[in-house]
Amino acid sequence: MSKKREKKGKAVPVGIGILVFILAFGAGVVSKLAIQPSWAKEYSVKWSDEIGTLRSDLPYGDGEANKFDLYLPKDSARESYGLVVYLHAGGFTSGDKTDDKDTLAWLCSKGYVAAGINYTLRTETNTASVLSQSNEIKAAVPKVVEAAEAAGYHIDKMTVAGGSAGHCLAMIYAYRDGKDAPVPVVLTYGAVGPSSFVAEDWGIFGVGYDTDESREAGAGLFSIMSGESITPEEMKDGSYRGKMHAIAAAEWVQSNPVPAVVAYGTHDRMQPFLASLRLKAALEENNVDYRYFEFPHSGHGLQNDSAVSKQWMDAIEEYLEKYMPVD
Repeated sequence: MSKKREKKGKAVPVGIGILVFILAFGAGVVSKLAIQPSWAKEYSVKWSDEIGTLRSDLPYGDGEANKFDLYLPKDSARESYGLVVYLHAGGFTSGDKTDDKDTLAWLCSKGYVAAGINYTLRTETNTASVLSQSNEIKAAVPKVVEAAEAAGYHIDKMTVAGGSAGHCLAMIYAYRDGKDAPVPVVLTYGAVGPSSFVAEDWGIFGVGYDTDESREAGAGLFSIMSGESITPEEMKDGSYRGKMHAIAAAEWVQSNPVPAVVAYGTHDRMQPFLASLRLKAALEENNVDYRYFEFPHSGHGLQNDSAVSKQWMDAIEEYLEKYMPVD
């Protein structure tokens, strides 16, 4: 993109470079390998009434997208249940809770109450942002717990998870909002979710360089994501980071150091791999019980490291059993 064109588009919220980023992010395949190996069947189940009860499109707010699906296990006689909220991928602009129905069915089949939550997607005609989406998730969780309780399933702890955009929102909830959750958040897991927005890590989008063009691109990109107006001058003096703080999950780990299982591809051209290293450092510095899986041959889809992917999924199951055992 030329400098001239960027300046012309300054009043428009989504420039060409930002649109490319969003479309690329939305194209990513996460939490499921692009080509499914045989072992992946262990972590995916087709829904049937033999597993439990599915309640669809329950409202949690006034927005058109403010709905969730609740998966209730067949065994309804236990004193308490763990809840797993799984948030869908789609680059913050696409996707739906039903995209993860096989994952949610698998979780329910293991004895968990599971929930998929929709959130308002960014379009060319609205101002939805990662910040507004995270606030919708924060508003939704108490309604999910309330609906489970009303159905006779007492929730005493929860895990929040997701892929890509959903993983970003899951980490924000766990680390920023978890202390205010209606039940303790005991685990978060997912893949390739952005957790840090330091400009120099985002060079794959032309951000973080000492040029006017780079600072303008960064201001546009980060403004879209944060829902805050960020200027090139703020990119230059570093004050933009204060406006990104609310959606930078890595910066909130110390507030609520929830155990984590995460996965990132070293060749990711959508969620910069360098940004994931800041998350890893934050987990380490705050003595979090975590597993961090590096996919050395993969990009955003984690498609080229089947053996590592199996280890990652095994770790997810291990941590679920450790922090949310089904009695």
